[in-house]
Amino acid sequence: MVEAEHAETTVDEVMAELAALEDPKMRAVNLRHGDDHGVNLSKLRALAKRLKTQEVLASQLWETDDTAARLLAILICRPKTLRPDELDAMLRTARAPKVEDWLISYVVKKNPHAEDLRLTWFADPDPVVAGAGWALTADRVAKNPDGLDLPGLLDVIETEMKNAPDRLQWAMNTCLAQIGIAHPEHRTRALEIGERLEVLKDYPTSPGCTSPFAPAWINEMVRRQEAG
Repeated sequence: MVEAEHAETTVDEVMAELAALEDPKMRAVNLRHGDDHGVNLSKLRALAKRLKTQEVLASQLWETDDTAARLLAILICRPKTLRPDELDAMLRTARAPKVEDWLISYVVKKNPHAEDLRLTWFADPDPVVAGAGWALTADRVAKNPDGLDLPGLLDVIETEMKNAPDRLQWAMNTCLAQIGIAHPEHRTRALEIGERLEVLKDYPTSPGCTSPFAPAWINEMVRRQEAG
């Protein structure tokens, strides 16, 4: 019934709405992070809320190859119905970092094949795909670590993170921080690795935000837990 209710909504109509929401100044800011769109994400979410779940429209929006349209597609798709091969193809053609992040967070993590994809992507030669595997691993480290080899993950991070490409490095660093935050028995080693490698140590951080530098991130989250 959801599809029938919204059958009147066409790709052209949605693309026109997205074009109307375009802000050149926001696009300029986003481009510095590799995201080629200028749509306010709160307004994008409001549009998604109005459209509701529409699998066909989501697929059509994704096929436009437009970043804002793909972000909207992620918000209105039905994550649990997508096949592993479809998700793999989507990741490999995502291009924009924000699209990759949202695809992992809002779609893949909710898909019944998430663990199989994590294992497949983890060692992929494409650093963006491998980064997705590491991002899913970081999520498991925090929420469902049973069966993970945490010392082994730290070994790989210690050896490979320093010189990893940006997207892969970011995901490895997230995994390092989650190990230190969620697993006190590995915290000392996680902090030591972060301090020695200095990955993201000088990353610009807005006031009130936690630095992505793993030791600072770990210590701040542990402080909050203890204060909590």
